[in-house]
Amino acid sequence: MIGSIIKKVFGDKASRDLKEMQPYADQVKAVYPQLQSLSNDELRAKSVEFKQRIAAKIADEQGRIDTLRQETEDDPKMAIAEREGRYQEIDKLEEKILVLIEEVLMELLPEAFAVMKETARRFNDNKELTVTAQELDREIAAKRDNVRIEGDKAIWKNSWDAAGTPITWDMVHYDVQLIGGAALHKGKIAEMSTGEGKTLVATLPMYLNALTGRGVHLVTVNDYLAKRDSEWMGPLYEFHGLRVDCIDKHEPNSPARRQAYLADITFGTNNEFGFDYLRDNMAHAPTALVQRKHHYAIIDEVDSVLVDDARTPLIISGPTPKGEIHQFDEYKPRVEKLYNAQRSLVNKLIAEAKELLKDGGKKDQAEKAGLALLRAHRGLPKYGALIKFLSEPGVRSLLQKTESRYLQDQQKEMPFVDQEIYFTIDEKQHSIEMTEKGLDLISGDVDDPQFFILTDVGGAVAEIEKGGGTVEEKAKRKDEVLRDFGVKSERVHTVNQLIRAYALYDKDVEYVVMNSKVMIVDEQTGRIMEGRRYSDGLHQAIQSKEKVKVEAATQTYATVTLQNYFRMYHKLAGMTGTAETEAQELWDIYKLDVMSIPTNRPIARKDNEDMVFKTKREKYTAVIDEIVKLQEAGRPVLVGTTNVEVSELMAKMLNMRGIKHDVLNAKQHAREADIVAHAGSSGTVTIATNMAGRGTDIKLGAGVKEAGGLAIVGTEKHESRRVDRQLRGRAGRQGDSGSSQFYISLEDDLMRMFGSERIAKLMDRLGLKEGEVIQHSMVTASIERAQKKWKKITSASANACWSTTM
Repeated sequence: MIGSIIKKVFGDKASRDLKEMQPYADQVKAVYPQLQSLSNDELRAKSVEFKQRIAAKIADEQGRIDTLRQETEDDPKMAIAEREGRYQEIDKLEEKILVLIEEVLMELLPEAFAVMKETARRFNDNKELTVTAQELDREIAAKRDNVRIEGDKAIWKNSWDAAGTPITWDMVHYDVQLIGGAALHKGKIAEMSTGEGKTLVATLPMYLNALTGRGVHLVTVNDYLAKRDSEWMGPLYEFHGLRVDCIDKHEPNSPARRQAYLADITFGTNNEFGFDYLRDNMAHAPTALVQRKHHYAIIDEVDSVLVDDARTPLIISGPTPKGEIHQFDEYKPRVEKLYNAQRSLVNKLIAEAKELLKDGGKKDQAEKAGLALLRAHRGLPKYGALIKFLSEPGVRSLLQKTESRYLQDQQKEMPFVDQEIYFTIDEKQHSIEMTEKGLDLISGDVDDPQFFILTDVGGAVAEIEKGGGTVEEKAKRKDEVLRDFGVKSERVHTVNQLIRAYALYDKDVEYVVMNSKVMIVDEQTGRIMEGRRYSDGLHQAIQSKEKVKVEAATQTYATVTLQNYFRMYHKLAGMTGTAETEAQELWDIYKLDVMSIPTNRPIARKDNEDMVFKTKREKYTAVIDEIVKLQEAGRPVLVGTTNVEVSELMAKMLNMRGIKHDVLNAKQHAREADIVAHAGSSGTVTIATNMAGRGTDIKLGAGVKEAGGLAIVGTEKHESRRVDRQLRGRAGRQGDSGSSQFYISLEDDLMRMFGSERIAKLMDRLGLKEGEVIQHSMVTASIERAQKKWKKITSASANACWSTTM
């Protein structure tokens, strides 16, 4: 009530932000008509004028800095205190220059944005633009065919290649894009709906800030987008004499990479920017550095970079002595024996619970069945047979009730639960713990019963101190204890990581095996994470499990998180379609304000309430039926899956129904551009992991709008609400018609781990039969709460790093 009154008086945040930015867009629109009468050469001359105005604004301070530096270099005998004082004065002058630059850029903003918009209009309206040839024109003409030289004239075409795809320029900035550009220039995060042209919006602040000559970086989530956007938008900047490059096109530490950073505008992936920073920190001489001072960066898909990947460390590693020696293959047979015993036990526990619950079961039988279920769940929570049984009426409720009882009194009774199983799994924390029974099994054929148990170093040392013997003898015994502890800790760590590899990490879900290598799949995008490895020996454990070569261990030479790297920039901004859900975190960590930019046209997409089924089998059957219905209606269908395994399952089911389709997942990522290019055609069915959710633009074919537009069919809710919103955003771009529908089952990981008890009880109470569905806004809200719980857990249990070797 109070919140609604405050909103009425002061307006909501979106309205206040819009009110603040609207005047900038109005100023651009006022200046814009004046530019249309200028010749092409006069329009290009505006950029030279802007640079001169910036230089004039900071001339006094820059002159003083140059003088101080020259005097300091010319006097090698200058006292250290005086030298330090001069450097401090230079630092203060540099800070003042940054303030002055921001002042002059705000003065230039209306004219500069108008120049960029007029440039876009001229490329849109004319097949060729003729100008007086400059040095950069001649350089570009020698390398590319979109510019040619005729005498003293340069002719720019409005068609060129972008990442191997021919494009003809067909965009001019909308009014809402001017607002987005102003927000980015002021260091905000512009949240723009999918299809609203974030890439074009970035041209406005990038052009304006590049005029300073201090470098502007546009950061993307993958190298394909970095190369595509640099070539797609590049000619707009180059037309005005600005140099554009992409670091991902050049080898690290190469002269070409150094030149890329010296360009006015530099595109690249977040990881490459970070790794170059680390390499510079390891450089032996100033001439080996590639980066310059971090001035201004715009991060595309900012929520992915600054939230999802922010805490994942970037690591430069190198060989470690005896790194090729490991124990994974040696202890794998023991772990396989342990895992198989656990699986047999879980099957027995499930059968026992089923028998006890037959014909309803009495109270004491229900309690015993609940205990058996709890033990099975703590033993193998991802086991298919268990998940299937839990979808039956009343079974999940019994498990939750039993778990609550044993978790009372600070889990005092939990050892009684765990004593019958070989190891326990905490799926939420991605951790395992061996029980006494497991230790007995794994060390049964070893003489030493303490073979897999760590020595109590503190207690052992205390016993040595109490006992007799000389100082030398005691020191020798202490060394033996420490040596024994080192050997055992390595052994225990190896076994624990192998158990995690078998029990928690599934092929074609968390990772794929390609070309005899274990490759991690990014759960946010569905793309293969080239160069990323699980840390702490887990990657080697999975390699051993999958019978591929176990790579040598490495040691860390340098490391930084993206969170710390991007804090180095003088000014930081970002773009995304889905930042609002992370607005608080972005403000708390980076002091970045999220501003929602209005859509150019009203969104016409229909987002339906989630449909919840009891089992995955029922859910997938319903999905296939829906795909058939949509295809018959002449609509293109994008089927969103959360992992490779499900995408391949859907493909098999469609093949059985004789439905032609394309699959876009981590294994087929090379065909991404080709598949996406045809995904909007009438009747086309595309199955995609989350990789279709970012940076892909699906153009609708003839007659599709009239048929209802692109249909999004989600086969499961992702752990992150943003990924679901990105998938939805593939449809209904720029006011197009479209729809989205998510299908969920109580067997899905999200529902299994965090789903509301109320949904399970409600479905039991309603007595839903096979194939029947529940669909209600209350259910959708409950699923969103589960996603919030998942986010809190997973942000604390990440176990991978981005790694590259020297």
